[in-house]
Amino acid sequence: MKKAVEKRSSERGGAGVKLLMVLLVLVLIGNAGYQWIPVAYAGESLKQDMQTAVVQGLAAPGKTSPVDLVKKKIIMSVESNDVPGDVIIEVKASNNMIQAHVAYTKEVPLLPFGIYNYQYEFDHTATPSGFLTKQ
Repeated sequence: MKKAVEKRSSERGGAGVKLLMVLLVLVLIGNAGYQWIPVAYAGESLKQDMQTAVVQGLAAPGKTSPVDLVKKKIIMSVESNDVPGDVIIEVKASNNMIQAHVAYTKEVPLLPFGIYNYQYEFDHTATPSGFLTKQ
C-alpha cells in the first residue's frame, strides 16, 4: 500500500497552488471593486444632484436666474464628488424648462500596477420631471 502512494509524487502539492490561484483571483476582484465602487457611486450621486438642481432651478422664486442657480449647484456637486478638472458643464433654458448636461472621463485602475485601466465615461443630461413640468 505504501508503494502505491510513493509512486504518485507528482500529484502532491496541487491543493496549495490551487488555493494560491483562487486567493490571487479574489484579491484582484476585491481590488477592482475597491477602485470601481467609489467612482460609480460618485457618478450616481452627481446624477441625483443634477436632477435635484434642475428641479430646484425650475421652482426658483423671484429675481434669481434659474440657469445661474442650477449651474452653481452643479459646480458645488462636481467639487464634492471628486470629478476630474476637464468636466464639461452646460446649463440652458428652453421652453420653460432647464436642461443640465455634464460629461467627463475618468481613468479607473482596475488591475494593479497599471495592467488595465478602465475609462469611466460620465455623460448625463438632467431635465425636470414631475408636477413642475405639467402645464
